[in-house]
Amino acid sequence: MADFADLQPLEQLLSYTFHNKALLRLALTHRSAPLRPGEEHNERLEFLGDAVLGLVISDFLMRRFPDAREGDLSKMRASLVNARVLARKATGIALGRWLRLGSGEERTGGREKESILAAAYEAILGAIYLDGGLAPASHLIAQHFAQELGEKSRVVLYDYKTRLQEVTQKLFKETPVYTVVEMHGPDHERRFISQVSIAGKTYGRGEGPSKKSADQAAARQTLDLLQQSGMLRDELIPSGQNQS
Repeated sequence: MADFADLQPLEQLLSYTFHNKALLRLALTHRSAPLRPGEEHNERLEFLGDAVLGLVISDFLMRRFPDAREGDLSKMRASLVNARVLARKATGIALGRWLRLGSGEERTGGREKESILAAAYEAILGAIYLDGGLAPASHLIAQHFAQELGEKSRVVLYDYKTRLQEVTQKLFKETPVYTVVEMHGPDHERRFISQVSIAGKTYGRGEGPSKKSADQAAARQTLDLLQQSGMLRDELIPSGQNQS
């Protein structure tokens, strides 16, 4: 257990210095900790931090995937903002060392429990937001999720082209063919419209800022059409989850 009174090393790990140290101490106080009369635990800050994290991640995803549907964005956000991922982020800054826990949680390994670490991580974000506003909270999230959200990351939307190829090989013994049927807009804002054909029959169309994204959109629409026609079973519908 680290010295709860000296939080400067933790602030260095967070790349943020609190103006109100009481907020940081509150964020580290689990509900199991022995509290003095009138003293709070970190669940309210956890509630706030959850909202801050959801907002920032949503903004990042909308910028990272400008052509993604709302449902896809929601599923991707859920894959990033969950207890497993947040506990891993908390472990990365040794957050468990700094927690203020009750004796029962100490005995049962509370400093390494996924639920406690994830909640404390969100509480830290809530505390930073109250202390310094959205900018420093967003900066910390950007640092911690850089690998997941970076341009070279493997966090991508569901690969509809791969799924469609699997489906068409099974249903038609054919490979889908993608054709760019239209391009419009100036060079710096070019838009592509792609069309899918299978065994000579035209299916879906999709639009995007690149041929790759237009093909993905066209594959998605084709899968939707195959589902609506009853040819595609429910269990084959793409989930929209990220592949990593």
